[in-house]
Amino acid sequence: MAVALAPAAGNTLLAAAQPAAPAAAAPAGPYQLAPLPYAADALEPFIDAKTMEIHHGRHHATYVTSLNKAVSDQPDLAKKSPKELIANLASLPEGIRTAVRNHGGGHVNHSLFWSILKRNGGSTPSGPLMELLVKKYGTFDGFKAEFTKASMSVFGSGWAWLSIDKQGETGIETTPNQDSPYMAGRVPLLGLDLWEHAYYLKYQNKRMDYVTAFFQIINWDAVAARLAKPE
Repeated sequence: MAVALAPAAGNTLLAAAQPAAPAAAAPAGPYQLAPLPYAADALEPFIDAKTMEIHHGRHHATYVTSLNKAVSDQPDLAKKSPKELIANLASLPEGIRTAVRNHGGGHVNHSLFWSILKRNGGSTPSGPLMELLVKKYGTFDGFKAEFTKASMSVFGSGWAWLSIDKQGETGIETTPNQDSPYMAGRVPLLGLDLWEHAYYLKYQNKRMDYVTAFFQIINWDAVAARLAKPE
């Protein structure tokens, strides 16, 4: 069952293809927008190519641009990875803390999101990942139901996650806006972007259809690799 834990830094728990459109260039700075690891239409029909082009090439690119701007006069901070920055928000200068939280979080969250997607033909996880999900949720369908419930509970914009803490305990949680489990000392294993820009062109206000489609495009091998080495 999804559980709500104490907030931290504002977190709320709970084939043949067209090439991707060129991403918007980030300004000079330490952080760059990596290309999608597949063509923009690789996730059709579950996520359409136009959504992927806009989501990655405009929305994600803007987070990178804005994060670079936030640390442009902070050379020591610019040496840190985005994950390091968002995991230590309290240590940042107050004047850039919100910008790093929003745009650093957006960059980290989207980078993870692209990495755990691929057409999976309706497959399910296996090995230790499946064992963990069955142990905690009874069945894989039990996990899907709890993750879906959490996803539908997000008001406005945010994310749903399967995450793991330092003690190795996993759980389903949600965060608002571009907040991340990293901000509360946990590592995300699986994440679903619930901002409308992630699905509105295809699904309009039918978030449930989008969440259902998500289970057809999860790269379970990538999720399992994150479980084997949470970082």
